[in-house]
Amino acid sequence: QVQLVESGGGLVQAGDSLSVSCTVSGRTFSRYAMAWFRQPPGKGREFVSFIDWSVPATYLYYEDSVKGRFTISRDNAKNTLYLQMNRLKPEDTAVYYCAGREGALPSTSSMSSPAWYHNWGQGTQVTVSP
Repeated sequence: QVQLVESGGGLVQAGDSLSVSCTVSGRTFSRYAMAWFRQPPGKGREFVSFIDWSVPATYLYYEDSVKGRFTISRDNAKNTLYLQMNRLKPEDTAVYYCAGREGALPSTSSMSSPAWYHNWGQGTQVTVSP
């Protein structure tokens, strides 16, 4: 059974950088399309970024508010997905989740839908103070 485990969250100040990771076990990570979502306090889960399984990636997408600040990447040899977050803002405060689906690629509309993904991590808290 596949397991996704996030790590690397924490408390930082506005303008700082932070990297979160997601380690996948139990299945062939190199066949998984992966994404990051986040859930701010009191809000629903929202799309952050997507990466397909190829290295280098063929498809990379970002939500508009994180473009130019966040970078998604993956290391298939380490079964790990990354999200490098720079110039963090208080509005980036959220629980960050990794999500994946094996052997398929989403349409541009379904990519940002949590329902498209079959597997989820438990989340890691990122808090950005003003």
